[in-house]
Amino acid sequence: MRILITNDDGINAPGLEALTEIAIDLAGPEGEVWTVAPAFEQSGVAHCISYTHPMMIAKLGERRYAAEGSPADCVLAALYDVLQGAKPDLVLSGVNRGNNSAENVLYSGTIGGAMEAALQGLPAIALSQFLGRETEGLADPFEAARTHGPAVIRALLERGLWDGEDYRLFYNVNFPPVPAAAVKGHRVAAQGFRRDTSFGVEPHISPSGRKFLWIKGGAQHSPTLPGTDAAVNLEGYISITPMRADLTAHDRLAELEARLG
Repeated sequence: MRILITNDDGINAPGLEALTEIAIDLAGPEGEVWTVAPAFEQSGVAHCISYTHPMMIAKLGERRYAAEGSPADCVLAALYDVLQGAKPDLVLSGVNRGNNSAENVLYSGTIGGAMEAALQGLPAIALSQFLGRETEGLADPFEAARTHGPAVIRALLERGLWDGEDYRLFYNVNFPPVPAAAVKGHRVAAQGFRRDTSFGVEPHISPSGRKFLWIKGGAQHSPTLPGTDAAVNLEGYISITPMRADLTAHDRLAELEARLG
């Protein structure tokens, strides 16, 4: 199996190291693992592409490259330059440092990398490690993802739903904020919404007297509705969420047509 991996935390991120181990396990001794990841951290860039300026790409080692771009850029760079048209069998994005459950999905570069792979017609899975009090003292905060990642991905490859639709399915997997031994299993879960928290800005004045704004995230341990992604993560389960890039509110099309008809 030929696997392409990327992330949004950058080429030197410990989560990418964990994903490399997962991918090597999956690919097997006869397989190939190719890495094309951002040269610098790209958290929060979502599905951004560097449409208005070029990006530099550098080979760092055997099948290992860093690109000055977003995760989606890295997927494009891999497919149309690094791999020279030899498409991967699977694209994995992550393991993100922090959850990409609930509304975080919409901001996540980790999701953006998997989404671009799906738009290119490839099987893709985004993986993220929820962090919390129970992971703070661990020697490896990615322990749950590193331990359970291969089995979850194998289950999806063997028994998951994979289609050839224009906006084809891809998967968002979040590992709970607990040690590997405390993971209770996995749950198929819809994307949730943290109702009492959101992103915002925090102003600061620099030593020169100029005002700067820092983007500030909300509380990550606010529960979502029962059975949705962040809720099951906080209960100790791995969440598996099937996704598409199509943002149409299909459940409202008929009603809107009737109202405007």
